[in-house]
Amino acid sequence: MNILNIDSSDLARRMRVQALQMVHRAKASHIGSALSICDIVAVLYAQTLKLAPREPTAPWRDRFILSKGHACVAVYAALAETGFFPIKDLLTYGQDHSALMNHISHKVLGVEFSTGSLGHGLPFGAGKALAAKRLKQDWRTFVLLSDGELGEGSNWEAMMFAAHHHLNNLVAIVDYNKLQSLTTVDKTLRIEPLADKARAFGWAVHEVDGHDHRALRKLFSQLNLKAGKPSFLIAHTIKGKGVSFMENSVEWHYKSPSTDQLALALGELNHA
Repeated sequence: MNILNIDSSDLARRMRVQALQMVHRAKASHIGSALSICDIVAVLYAQTLKLAPREPTAPWRDRFILSKGHACVAVYAALAETGFFPIKDLLTYGQDHSALMNHISHKVLGVEFSTGSLGHGLPFGAGKALAAKRLKQDWRTFVLLSDGELGEGSNWEAMMFAAHHHLNNLVAIVDYNKLQSLTTVDKTLRIEPLADKARAFGWAVHEVDGHDHRALRKLFSQLNLKAGKPSFLIAHTIKGKGVSFMENSVEWHYKSPSTDQLALALGELNHA
């Protein structure tokens, strides 16, 4: 088993710095969505996933799928910072002919699946988990979804499928920051009672502070306690986490920081 075992808190801070710079340079969007998942992704890459940056297609690796593909800069930053590809390549994000597209792309080393149209990551992940079972392999599949994405019916079909096939090697993580595109999730399409719904679909359900690294590490290490059930993790997060003027603000779903705003944001992160 190859787990990097590096400092997840420092990785998350560096990911936020890189994400902000990428979005600013490209005049792109979705920085709020990326900042909310940095802690989850950092704990996964630093201390949870079996992976090999120098061998990104190692057959024994755990599979990580970002279903909310618009938050790709967080994962691109994690991959670069952990050695999958040179950090300088982040400078090409969002440019013509760059592999680092504005929604996550499998053309990037370490990325398992291209996403952008929501509702595709969990069905694909369920298929991967079933394949591992049938091949008698012990690697796991982790899928990170947005809360607003749960309005897509394909997710619920995948949840029925995963429970039916007893895919306890599948982990769905919901980035529950409670904001989407233009307003709150509740006002767009209410998903509560989310935990009860997931349990009714046959999943083992856990809730966690999505910014608490210790709690995330502990939870990820205990996920196979309920044999025969896939795991559904509700990670309570803050959109724009780490930058005070972006936190809990729906406007940062699409907005990119100006030069002055970038300087303010980087100042906060570098003195956190």
